[in-house]
Amino acid sequence: MQSFKTLYRVSWVDTDAAQIVHFSNFFRFFERAEEEFYEHMGLTDWLGVKDVILPRVEAFCQYRKPARFNDLLEIELTVEELKEKSVRYGFKIYNKKTAELLANGYVVAVAVDRHTLKAVPIPQEIVEKLKTYCPLDKTK
Repeated sequence: MQSFKTLYRVSWVDTDAAQIVHFSNFFRFFERAEEEFYEHMGLTDWLGVKDVILPRVEAFCQYRKPARFNDLLEIELTVEELKEKSVRYGFKIYNKKTAELLANGYVVAVAVDRHTLKAVPIPQEIVEKLKTYCPLDKTK
């Protein structure tokens, strides 16, 4: 299974008074990686403009070690499961310098018609691009 990786340096605004990343910001890091993943696949012009949107319906993060101000993070994204109307992205966040796993988690997004807010099939253009990042047995 192919993965997508991106880097992010922890900013002051990401941290609390102890200069440790606030737990909620790990979800922002997930979303930053997802945005860059879409850009990498040439989908940034498509998303948010067409009639299908991908809202999150589930999110999870397991925190293992703290990230601190100025740490360089490597965020790895995989497509864990691709269904007709949903996709589950897996994330791992590492400290780039020490290679320690700091957090792992996932988000599930469902394709929705922006006008009716009803679930619809993920457009084939996106499915084809996501398949290259998905294990063969997890495509349904």
